[in-house]
Amino acid sequence: MEQNQNTRYQSPLSSRYASDEMQRLFSAQFKFSTWRRLWLMLAESEKELGLNITDEQLDEMRAHLDDIDFEAAAKHEKRLRHDVMAHVHTFGEVCPKAMPIIHLGATSCYVGDNTDIIIMREALKLVRDKLVSVVRVLADFAQQYKDLPTLGFTHFQPAQPTTVGKRAALWLNDLLLDLQELEFVQSTLLPRGVKGTTGTQASFLELFDGDYQKVKELDRLVARKMGFERSVPVSGQTYSRKTDSRVVNLLAQIAQSAHKFSNDIRLLAHLKEVEEPFEKTQIGSSAMAYKRNPMRSERIASLARYLIVDAQNPAVTAATQWFERTLDDSANKRISVAEAFLACDAVLSLYLNVASGLVVYPKVIEKHLRAELPFMATENIMMDAVKRGGDRQELHERIRQHSMEAGRVVKMEGGENDLLDRIAADPAFGVTREELEKHMNPADFVGCAPMQVENFLHEQVQPVLEKYQNVSASADIRV
Repeated sequence: MEQNQNTRYQSPLSSRYASDEMQRLFSAQFKFSTWRRLWLMLAESEKELGLNITDEQLDEMRAHLDDIDFEAAAKHEKRLRHDVMAHVHTFGEVCPKAMPIIHLGATSCYVGDNTDIIIMREALKLVRDKLVSVVRVLADFAQQYKDLPTLGFTHFQPAQPTTVGKRAALWLNDLLLDLQELEFVQSTLLPRGVKGTTGTQASFLELFDGDYQKVKELDRLVARKMGFERSVPVSGQTYSRKTDSRVVNLLAQIAQSAHKFSNDIRLLAHLKEVEEPFEKTQIGSSAMAYKRNPMRSERIASLARYLIVDAQNPAVTAATQWFERTLDDSANKRISVAEAFLACDAVLSLYLNVASGLVVYPKVIEKHLRAELPFMATENIMMDAVKRGGDRQELHERIRQHSMEAGRVVKMEGGENDLLDRIAADPAFGVTREELEKHMNPADFVGCAPMQVENFLHEQVQPVLEKYQNVSASADIRV
């Protein structure tokens, strides 16, 4: 049978969910062309420090950074059982004059680990851009709905009202925490640099005839060429695998925030208060044509769960490494780190898509509020009655009895909340139905929520948006 994309397994993260930009970073082309660039950086730096490397050799390497013969590399790897040496030979075949100095003094982790750090650095930029774009969209949403009262929920039971914008501010706050962590990880992410086989730089000390200053300068030069100020201060054969754990933990934290948002949207969709965007031609169910399932929010939750669990992989890998290195990190790392970034990219694309098209139904929100406000207004009603000479304890007991009976009507009979009618008919309160209505303004029950949103957006969110004013990302998704 002919082998093609329809007869071989493909990760859904690649075929359905992750963006082309993120996939490019984890592609074979990007990985192995970065290896070649690292070999060039090493050779350039070694020449600058006096080793016998010619301009002709360097020019030959520069001319073949991207024209990788993957079939030849696969044949070499099948024969050698070593991916790095397979690509050394593949590179050397198109750079015969440079072949003697390719990978000079280096170990496999020189290209492998440094490339992984470069990929993570670039991938974190994409994650940051999408994260900031979600923050921008939610900030606009919070501003627009900062004054719209809505029923609050604790334990998913009716609680003191908040505003739609204040609820969005809670989603925003989680994302700002994630962005702070991302910036810290970015600022402390360092390459392995030029450290030799077990991290002692012994081969380079030999190359430079025992001159440790040149060894240190080589490490510094290569790090600079990679775009870093410095490399890790010490390493074994690899950089500490805690680095992978730190990075994937960050991605998992973003997944936690996205999952929380998606849960809230799914619950609000059930209440018909807020919905994710729904296309005109979109089908909610193959059987129930009327359905408007929150499938994008459900997909956020699904992929976020995968990412949260995936964070255990680099954590266990870091914990179980032996001494300077064991190779049981390799196969797991190839899968877990790449898939974590692809999953995070997909989650943020969906988050941005949903947040950009949220649909709010104020009339439904008001209906739900009005069904619960009489219970919440009872304290104010009781205080007014006490001011008119009523007995606080007697009034409290009457309100309790009326509330229980009104609740019974709602739950047992499916009727409307008639608590206000009951209070108006009770002479102990001495108040008319019309007078009770003055206690039914939802805005009176949201406390400082509108001002909190204003302050939060001004003091916390706006500085972030100004810092990243030139950052943008697409809200498009494939399916």
